[in-house]
Amino acid sequence: MRRPASLLPVAAATALLLTACGTEHPGPGDTGAGATDPPSRTQVDDPGMNGVRITSLTLPSASPSPTRSTSVSADSLPADSGVLATYEVTNNGTKNLTYSVVFTFMSSDGGAVTNQTMTVRDVRPGKTVRGTVRAGELPPAAPRVTQAKVLDVSTVPAGEAPADPGTCPASGIRVSADKGDAAMGLRVVGLHLDNCGTRDYTVDGYPLLELLDDDLDPVDGIEILDGSGDITTGAGPDEPPRPVTLKPGESATAGLVWRNTTEAGTAVNVPHVRVRAKAGADPVTVTPHLDLGTTGKLGVRPWEKGER
Repeated sequence: MRRPASLLPVAAATALLLTACGTEHPGPGDTGAGATDPPSRTQVDDPGMNGVRITSLTLPSASPSPTRSTSVSADSLPADSGVLATYEVTNNGTKNLTYSVVFTFMSSDGGAVTNQTMTVRDVRPGKTVRGTVRAGELPPAAPRVTQAKVLDVSTVPAGEAPADPGTCPASGIRVSADKGDAAMGLRVVGLHLDNCGTRDYTVDGYPLLELLDDDLDPVDGIEILDGSGDITTGAGPDEPPRPVTLKPGESATAGLVWRNTTEAGTAVNVPHVRVRAKAGADPVTVTPHLDLGTTGKLGVRPWEKGER
């Protein structure tokens, strides 16, 4: 009678394969060659910008090449690059401010590897807030990050800062601006109105705007036009202004339209726009950076219900 083949060799091979997939520990006499050094943290002497500066930069050590005593498993790979910077924000003004800060992580030659934007809310006058920004996941072919700096800082009154995505202000209405579109000198930035509350909300006609400079003071000499027809016909016709009622969960859009044309005179740049969805609404200050050139005009499209 033929005896069934023994299963022990198969089981033993399976155990060896499973062991090989895990993290291998140094064996007796192992010198630890190829082990990864801990991340290095370097203090940064950064003058910063507008009260924001980087204080230290943490960089991971170079990844070792796998050796006979080092294996790589999926659960041992880092979630991101491991590059992070600590920063501090100091409000040297007289009003509570919310900061939007762009940090850039750079290679040794000064080239940008990645940018990250952080929002630091409700910093009181004379106070300093500290935090951490991570470079995040980087492409495998990205240069090694060796330095970081503050690239841009904008501030708005803390009580007028746009709400974070996914959150709802006490008013039940969330106002924001998108990054816009630019083509051959024509600029279009969308304003977005979301009813995140529990009651219907009605707007009629155009959003109410106030143009503000870097110090959040009014900018004079710019004509704000109802509609975009005097700016361009190439962006399509405006919808006629009409009442728009938003049920909870619904949205509306309006638009800012201008041309970046520079001729005789001084070009005007408007970093901030204070927006009221309608008369009596709480103001929200957005930062679309309007480069109006010397045109002296800004067109405003009326509120229009968005598609769900």
